[in-house]
Amino acid sequence: MSNAYEQDFFSWTREQAAAVREGNLGRMDREHLAGEIEEMGRSEQRALAARMAVIVAHLLKLEVQTERTSTNEKSWRNSVATQRRQIERLLGKNPGLRNPAILAEALESAWDDGRDWAIRETGLDPEQFPSEPIYDLSGILGEYR
Repeated sequence: MSNAYEQDFFSWTREQAAAVREGNLGRMDREHLAGEIEEMGRSEQRALAARMAVIVAHLLKLEVQTERTSTNEKSWRNSVATQRRQIERLLGKNPGLRNPAILAEALESAWDDGRDWAIRETGLDPEQFPSEPIYDLSGILGEYR
């Protein structure tokens, strides 16, 4: 089984799906199958952190970049609203992501990525951006004021 997994992942997935549907435990590559199922969950967690990073980046730009156009501001606010809506959908489909430890981990990752993104996009001195999070979970997921 391990050879098929490493040499032809696509065919391996089809074989494993068939084995699961048939209930044929003997044909299942349990170790790799379990790893792939866990990876699917981690993928949802990464999606959460990525959406949160977009919010962080745009909130920071709104906070720090005082010289901006109304078009930029409108675009950033719309992006924040869209990402919040998408996060709510993601959490609705994956209630396990609401676990406080998972949310905290996603927020930590999102802060670093979002801050870096805002620095790159604005071209401003990194010192102008707080190195420690200034938004908590409700600030990221709640309405921007």
